[in-house]
Amino acid sequence: MTTDTEVPITLEPDRTQSAGPLVDAKAQLASAVKTLGYEEGLHQLLAQPRRELTVSVPLRRDDGSVEILTGHRVQHNFSRGPAKGGLRYSPAVDLDEVRALAMWMTWKCALLDVPYGGAKGGIRIDPRKYSQGELERVTRRYTSEILPVIGPERDIPAPDIGTDEQTMAWMMDTYSVASGYTVPGVVTGKPVSLGGSLGRSSATSAGVVHIALAALAHRGIPVAGATAAVQGFGKVGAGAALFLAQAGVRVVAISDQYGAIYAASGLDIIALNDHIARTGSVVGFSAAEPLPASDLLELDVSLLIPAAIEGVLHSDNAGRVQAKIIVEGANGPTTAGADQIFKELGVLVVPDILANAGGVIVSYFEWVQSNQAYWWSASEVDERLERRMLTAWHHLLDSSAARGLTLREAATVTAVERVADAHRTRGLYP
Repeated sequence: MTTDTEVPITLEPDRTQSAGPLVDAKAQLASAVKTLGYEEGLHQLLAQPRRELTVSVPLRRDDGSVEILTGHRVQHNFSRGPAKGGLRYSPAVDLDEVRALAMWMTWKCALLDVPYGGAKGGIRIDPRKYSQGELERVTRRYTSEILPVIGPERDIPAPDIGTDEQTMAWMMDTYSVASGYTVPGVVTGKPVSLGGSLGRSSATSAGVVHIALAALAHRGIPVAGATAAVQGFGKVGAGAALFLAQAGVRVVAISDQYGAIYAASGLDIIALNDHIARTGSVVGFSAAEPLPASDLLELDVSLLIPAAIEGVLHSDNAGRVQAKIIVEGANGPTTAGADQIFKELGVLVVPDILANAGGVIVSYFEWVQSNQAYWWSASEVDERLERRMLTAWHHLLDSSAARGLTLREAATVTAVERVADAHRTRGLYP
């Protein structure tokens, strides 16, 4: 299973540099709760997932042998609507990671004022080592195991690392067969031919770039003179690099799981994509020089976009980061220790729950279209996405200035406050 650009991004997080994404997610929540002055009971309600499901996923391999995989689905919160979140296939998947990602999805949906709660799913599997037929059987069995907790009014999965629109098509079909009729709204990120939305595949990348350009303007950096480094060249990074280059930003460095490349004059992203189509990696691109992958994060650039995995910016390397602005294309790429260092250094960090929210926004658009059986044009989707992203950006800037908080702190406080308000309004049953 590969990403949209045929480069799988299934790197192992560097756990030696971070206590783990769940610790960071809980620390962010605790800070927001303290700012808001909430009581401990409400804090615990917001910290604990509403529902967790761990399932065995037996797979009959192509050679006839049977392998048992483990899958998870965590639904963090339902106060603002049905749960929403991606499905990840990676050898690094564990329950705490899924819990953290589900929590971040709750805050992301609330921050963007999308009527969802947060969820996340994952299977511990390296999709590169399995055939297409095996991945289909894994997906269908996993879907059948979590059928009782998903649905268009309950929990709506979407693609993530190691999964794509074909995965979503298998999930939709499995759910529909069990229901006895076609249910396109059970997942988002589907192929357009099955009710997917135009613009969905590039939505996260487009959202990252809308925010990156707004952040450059906020810091007074002209686009024509701006430089960028992009870590990760999968679903998010590849699109972000292309859109940045099209906007006039000079993309000087890119990495994937195999290595990194650098060109001071700027990389030709279209030619790089052609190279990747032939070789499967950015490594060996003739119009660039090789670069140690860790050095990419420390380049003197206007924009750094970590778009791979969590925990890559940590207390050991944050002090060497020279980027003026960090726009988080990945979920949780910055640890709490690194956040503190960036705050002291005056680095502008645009948090993941805003920066990479384009995917969930257009997933919401797709869900609306599926439920109405009426589809929008690509230009309508793009215009609505940009408006939603920039509205949230300006609100976040105002909140940050008014409260004297970093963008991440202000984003988490805003999102937590919205979820808590919804919970209090609904009340506690019984």
